[in-house]
Amino acid sequence: MSIRAEHINYLYGEGTAFEQYALKDVSFEIGDGQFVGLIGHTGSGKSTLIQHLNGLLRASSGKIYYNGEDIYQEGYDMKALRSRVGLVFQYPEHQLFEVDVFSDVCFGPGNQGLSKEEKEERAREALHLVGLEERFWTQSPFELSGGQKRRAAIAGVLAMRPEVLILDEPTAGLDPRGRDEILDEISALHKEKRMTIVLVSHSMEDIARYADRILVMSHGEKLFDAPPKEVFRHYQELERIGLAAPQITYVVQRLREQGILLQEDITTVGEAKAAILRLLGKGGSEA
Repeated sequence: MSIRAEHINYLYGEGTAFEQYALKDVSFEIGDGQFVGLIGHTGSGKSTLIQHLNGLLRASSGKIYYNGEDIYQEGYDMKALRSRVGLVFQYPEHQLFEVDVFSDVCFGPGNQGLSKEEKEERAREALHLVGLEERFWTQSPFELSGGQKRRAAIAGVLAMRPEVLILDEPTAGLDPRGRDEILDEISALHKEKRMTIVLVSHSMEDIARYADRILVMSHGEKLFDAPPKEVFRHYQELERIGLAAPQITYVVQRLREQGILLQEDITTVGEAKAAILRLLGKGGSEA
C-alpha cells in the first residue's frame, strides 16, 4: 500500500478575484504500515490535504496515486478508494445518527454491499478493536460520553476495513484520560494490524510519542518531512510558524545550558527519564 502526492496545488476561489492557494506544490509518499504525524498552524492546509488523499477534494493541479494508480484517471473507483482510505473528521461524533451504536457502526459496511451477517461481524470486530464494551452497543450514540462517542465513530470507519486510517484531531475536546485511551487504541491498531495511520494533531507531545515520521505544513506548503527527532531539532523554526516542540525538548535544552549533558534529540518524557537515570548511574559508579 502506498499513497503518493506529486506537486499538488489546490486553490480556493479559483478564477476569481479571491483566488488563494490552500496547498502549493506539495509532494510526498506514505508507505505501507507507517505512522505519520501531520502538524501545522491553523490554516496551514492540513485538513485540506487529508481530504485529497481519499478523493473528497480534487487537486487544482498535480496527481495523487494510490497503490500506483492515478486516482484522477477516468473511471477510477472513488467509492472503493474511500473504503480503503478511511477518514475520521474532527469531532466525528457529529456524524453519528443511527438509533443505537451497533446500527451506526454497521452503516458503512452496509454501503459496501455486504450481507447482514458480514456487516454485523465487521461491526463487532471494530467495536472490540476500539475497546467499546458490549453494554454500550444497544444504547443511543447520544447517551455516550465524549470518549465513547469518539470510539463509536472511529469503529464506524474501521468496520469498512480500511488499509489507511486518517484521523483529524481525534482527541479534540477530550479529557487527558480519554485522549490517552483513544491514542493508545490507535497505536495498537498500527502495531497489531500494521495499519497505516495519518494523525493530524496540535499536540506535539502526542506526535512525538506515536508518530515515526512528521509532515509539517505552513501556509499550504510542506516545510519538513522527517522523523520526529529531526523535525523537533528545528524547534526555533517551528516557533516562527506558530508551532513548538514537545515541552520536554525545552526542558532538555535548559538542562544542557546548565551543563547537564543530555542528548539534544530527546523528544519524550520517557526518553528524558531514561537519559537522566543513565547519568545518575554513571555518577554513582564514579563516586
